[in-house]
Amino acid sequence: MSVRTLLPPALALTLAPLLPGLIARTKSFVAGRTGPPILQPYYDVAKLLRKGAVYSRVTTWVFGAAPVVGLAAVAAALALVPAAGAPALLAFTGDFILLVLLLALARFMTVAAALDTGSSFEGMGASREAAFSELVELALALSLATLARATGELSLSSILGPRAGVMWLGMGPALALVVVTLFVVLLAENGRIPVDDPNTHLELTMIHEGPLLEYAGRDLAFLQWAAAARHWLVLVLAAQVFLPHPDGTAGQLASLPLVLVGLCAALALVETLRVKMRILLVPRMLAVGSGVALLGIATWLVEAGP
Repeated sequence: MSVRTLLPPALALTLAPLLPGLIARTKSFVAGRTGPPILQPYYDVAKLLRKGAVYSRVTTWVFGAAPVVGLAAVAAALALVPAAGAPALLAFTGDFILLVLLLALARFMTVAAALDTGSSFEGMGASREAAFSELVELALALSLATLARATGELSLSSILGPRAGVMWLGMGPALALVVVTLFVVLLAENGRIPVDDPNTHLELTMIHEGPLLEYAGRDLAFLQWAAAARHWLVLVLAAQVFLPHPDGTAGQLASLPLVLVGLCAALALVETLRVKMRILLVPRMLAVGSGVALLGIATWLVEAGP
C-alpha cells in the first residue's frame, strides 16, 4: 500500500459531490438560468451532518445500519477501481465481480431499510429499485465481462491499465457496444433523466429517491454521499473506456478530469433535451443495455476468430 494507490479512492470520496453539482450547474446554463453553485452538494451534506437522525418506533437496526453499510460498500468498491494511471488500492483476480456485488449490497441495504419502515410509498420505491437494479447490475457485469474477455485479464487494474489505450485498435466495434451499455448504466445507476428525475418530489414517480423518504440528518448525508461516490465510480469506469488516455501517469492525470467534465456535460445535455420516460418503459431500456453488452461479447468472439 502506497500513497499512489491510496490517492484514487481518497480523491473519489472527496470530489464525488462535485459531479452532481457540475451537472446541475451545466443544466442551468443550458436552460438560461443561474442555477445553484457547483459546491451546493457539499453545503447540503455539511448541513445534514450537523443534524441528528430521526428514527420511527417501528424500525429496527436495519434502518440505522443501511446508510453506514451503503457508504462503506461504495467506498470498498472505489478501492477496486484504478484511475489516472494509478493501480487500484485492492487488486486481485476477479475483482470486477466483487465490484458489482458491493454495489448490489449497497442497493440491497437501501431496499431493506425502506421495507423496514412499513411506509407504503417507501415500499413502492423499494420495489422499483429492486426490479430495475437487477437489470442495471446485469448490464454492468456484462460490460465488464466484455472488457475482461477483450483484454484477457480478470482484474480491473489490468483491464483499465496500460492496455486500455490500445484495445480500440483491434476491438473497436465490441468496445463501442460496451460504451453504449455503460452510458445506459450511467443513466440508470445514478437515477438520471430519462430513467429517473433526481429532483422529483412526487412519490408516485420516485425510483431512487423513494426509499430515502424517511431518512434525515446524518443518515441522509451518508446516503447522498454514497450516491455521489457511486456516480463518480461509474463515470470513472466509463471515462477510462470512452476515451483512452495517453501513455504515462502524468498524461492520464491531465486527461481524466477533462473526460469526466465532458461526460457530466453530456449527461446535463441529455437531461435538458429529454424528459423522463414512462416508468413501464424503463425495464425495456435496461434490457436493451444488457442485450447490447451481450452483442459486444458476440462481436468480440467473431473478431477474435477460432
